[in-house]
Amino acid sequence: MKGEINGLKTLIMKDSPSAYYIHCFAHQLQLTLVAIAKKHLDVEDFFDHVSNVLNVVGGSFKRRDLLRDHQAKKLEQLFESGEVKKGQGLHRERGLQRPGDTRWGSHFKTLDSFIVIFSSIVDILEVIELEGSTSSDRNQAEYLLTKIKTFKFIFVLHLMLKVLAMSNELSMILQKKDQDIVNAMEFLNITKKRLQDMRENGWESLLDDVSSFCDVHDILIPKLDESYFPGKSKRKSSGVSYEHHLCVEVFFVVIDVQLQELNDRFDVVSSDLLLGMGSLNPVNSFSNFDKGKIMTLAKCYPSEFDDGKIRDLSYQLDTFIIHMRSGNPKFSNLQGIRDLAKALVEENLAETYSLVYLLVKLTLILPVATATVERAFSSMKHIKNEVRNSIGNQYLNDCLVYYIERDAFINVSNDVIIDRFQNMKTRRGQL
Repeated sequence: MKGEINGLKTLIMKDSPSAYYIHCFAHQLQLTLVAIAKKHLDVEDFFDHVSNVLNVVGGSFKRRDLLRDHQAKKLEQLFESGEVKKGQGLHRERGLQRPGDTRWGSHFKTLDSFIVIFSSIVDILEVIELEGSTSSDRNQAEYLLTKIKTFKFIFVLHLMLKVLAMSNELSMILQKKDQDIVNAMEFLNITKKRLQDMRENGWESLLDDVSSFCDVHDILIPKLDESYFPGKSKRKSSGVSYEHHLCVEVFFVVIDVQLQELNDRFDVVSSDLLLGMGSLNPVNSFSNFDKGKIMTLAKCYPSEFDDGKIRDLSYQLDTFIIHMRSGNPKFSNLQGIRDLAKALVEENLAETYSLVYLLVKLTLILPVATATVERAFSSMKHIKNEVRNSIGNQYLNDCLVYYIERDAFINVSNDVIIDRFQNMKTRRGQL
């Protein structure tokens, strides 16, 4: 049901149009970046080069030590020149985190570090080019130097960093175990607005940043009004200027694909369902209550809510929210929609607010996969690896529970565990 082919989902929706399913939004945001990389050759090549640089520079402890030494020397030079000031917690050592499609935010951190320690990366590659143990290592370092010390590579580096920076907060909020749906939808809209604003007004500032970076690192800046020649051949001109290629064929296309993917994957129906669910959430005395969003949610179920019931629901919601906020202790400290459904039944209000209760039940049976579900599948790769490839199902389940919920288990002391085993049966010795 994930990716571009939603076969099972399509079959179910044909049989029951109101059988909605909302896939993990954090996973959808992950697919957005992957789609960009696959749909644009320059971006795909860029990430390939970044990955290769990480493999070469971080390929051994010796090279990682060299990277740290170069950073320390560079920082000391900046201290001596007065360009930076010393201070507690400032100028921490930066490493290169390998980007992963299932760890959202990792691409952003990788590119951010890549820019900060770019000069150290170049120094390490130059050392490998001259002193590499094999000709293959030396040739690879030379090849990567020719790729990363180009205006186009630096341009895509800054472009992708800006794009990922705009979606970074959204990525973080979508990966929370307890998602704040209303805030997530607000961050989604903010991200799309920022991307659109960047498309319309961000070209000049991006070009200035790239040019300044190239000046600092002695990278040749081409004449943007000259003809662009794709590939290595200088005989076949593309018929457009270098600036046109970067602006129209790279800058605009990357942002347009990003916006299109966000609009397609976070479609209107899914957003309406989630916002409606968030508006029904009773936490903090229904602080997110929004009658309009709840009415939109009801309209997603035309077989349950015809025009007459929609009008009745509107009147019922007006009374319902006043009742819920009247100070009744039964409704003051509810922690979720499930608690709301239970409280309505216990207080004999399920029939009084029959349409609201129906909507609450529909919300409860709506399958929403969160990032926690995605983490469970990713965690299996860490637990069931080549060393433990024949692990039993029960033991695998126990290990996964501990690994996935490690934030909760970290509060369990060793003494509690020892006492539990001690009390399971009579033992000769004390554990």
